[in-house]
Amino acid sequence: MLPMRLYTAGIADFERIRQDGRIYIDKTDLIYKLTRESQFVFLSRPRRFGKSLLCSTLKYYFEGRKDLFEGLAIAELEKDWKQYPVLHFDMSACKNKYEIGQIIEELHSQLNYHERKYKRQKSEGSPGTRFKELVQGLHEDTGLKTVVILDEYDAPLLDYLNKPDELEQVRRIMQEFYQMVKVCDKDEQFVFITGITKFSQLSIFSTLNNLTNISMDSSYAALCGITKDEMLTVFDPDIQLLAERYHCSKDVMIDMLKQQYDGYHFGKDSKDIFNPYSLVNAFKMKDLDYYWFGSGTPTFLFESMKRFDTNILELEQLQVPSTQFDVPTEGMTSALPLLYQAGYLTIKGYDFDGDLYTLDFPNAEVKVGFMENFLARMMNLGNSNSRGFAGIFYVSLLRHDIEAAMKAMQSFFASIPYLEFGAKELDDIARYEAYYEVLTYVVFSMINCRTFTQVKVARGRTDLVVFMRDAVYVMELKMRGSAQEALDQINSKDYAIPYEAEGKPVVKIGMAFSRETRTLSEWIVA
Repeated sequence: MLPMRLYTAGIADFERIRQDGRIYIDKTDLIYKLTRESQFVFLSRPRRFGKSLLCSTLKYYFEGRKDLFEGLAIAELEKDWKQYPVLHFDMSACKNKYEIGQIIEELHSQLNYHERKYKRQKSEGSPGTRFKELVQGLHEDTGLKTVVILDEYDAPLLDYLNKPDELEQVRRIMQEFYQMVKVCDKDEQFVFITGITKFSQLSIFSTLNNLTNISMDSSYAALCGITKDEMLTVFDPDIQLLAERYHCSKDVMIDMLKQQYDGYHFGKDSKDIFNPYSLVNAFKMKDLDYYWFGSGTPTFLFESMKRFDTNILELEQLQVPSTQFDVPTEGMTSALPLLYQAGYLTIKGYDFDGDLYTLDFPNAEVKVGFMENFLARMMNLGNSNSRGFAGIFYVSLLRHDIEAAMKAMQSFFASIPYLEFGAKELDDIARYEAYYEVLTYVVFSMINCRTFTQVKVARGRTDLVVFMRDAVYVMELKMRGSAQEALDQINSKDYAIPYEAEGKPVVKIGMAFSRETRTLSEWIVA
């Protein structure tokens, strides 16, 4: 019997983790390096990626809590444990404030806390004015410069991202507060700022010209998240337990964990990084589930995708320069920067000659969860509906029961209202075929199949090609036409021939859709 293992899932307080004896992956060598290389630092990472735990660790380090770091790398590196005054602001507390005045109240509340903590008289004025007086006063009182930690700095803004008028009001409030970080730079020992996105018009970026952005610095890629080596070392007994539960070998389980939760890269030559929230929850719950999406999907992302008329057929294997995805949030001309910064796409490769990055979904959890949320949010379906259908559809395909799979698809399509996302409701027949092409793509993506649309071959374009573990599906869709005509087109234009070398059965499917019933009306499999 293994001793009880206490996990950190959902716990972001470093003191509690250490005092409880919870599992902690030692990042303190990187923290020591970071605090000596730079004075003002910005780090962007997706939600639930350990940013708040990192901020908490920095807080206790600068407060001189040597007792909490015993046995960690920094205990051997640090020789002079000073007790700096630390101002730690958690801006996630400003989320879901539907009256802008409530954001100001929250800022004042956090300033009140720090004034009480350091026994300073409550000051008057705006949040920015109070912040300035507090930082400068602490320097005078202690003789030590202040450490400032701003966690999730963009949280107040993201709620209003797709509301330009309100966003400008919130931006002014936060700018007045953040610009004092620059004003007080002579009184600050270290400033650490985290967030998901990058609002360049805030003074935090426009005037703090010595701010070091380590978000795509490969040497700090593992500062948040879990590397494969860390997983194998720290969670070895947990991997074995999961393997036993799933009746597979340890090596097979490692591959399953990698496919489900790994695949993030934060730089040109970054290590593979596992999603820490999902991985730790998988070990805690002894189940490979979709934990990241279960913790909430940001509304602003899907609203932005809808606003920019995002084509989800173009989100895989994107080759783009960094200027298309690492750009200021308010200057976006597409949803791509948000998809990358929020963790729905990640770097999968870099071409040094062309200076191009390849972006794709990080792993199965993100891809499947994204497609389910896409359906739920944009087609007025519940996640449970799509999840149930996906299970039936996947099992039918694994059993090579194509007839059952097509019947499930027919029933599922019939339950979906007209597609509102990324469509203009045109009467053009090609647009209607594109509608069903999108739905079919989403269906196969929900079971994590490699799916390609409008694939060029010698004699035309194949509507869909799907690669499963034991088969390749070549599919042609018709809106005005029969399933037989669709199959005849596959055969007459040799759409299936390029895939015969795959060494798997090639299944040809002609599909016809009804404009009246808005579902799959007939199909022929060959």
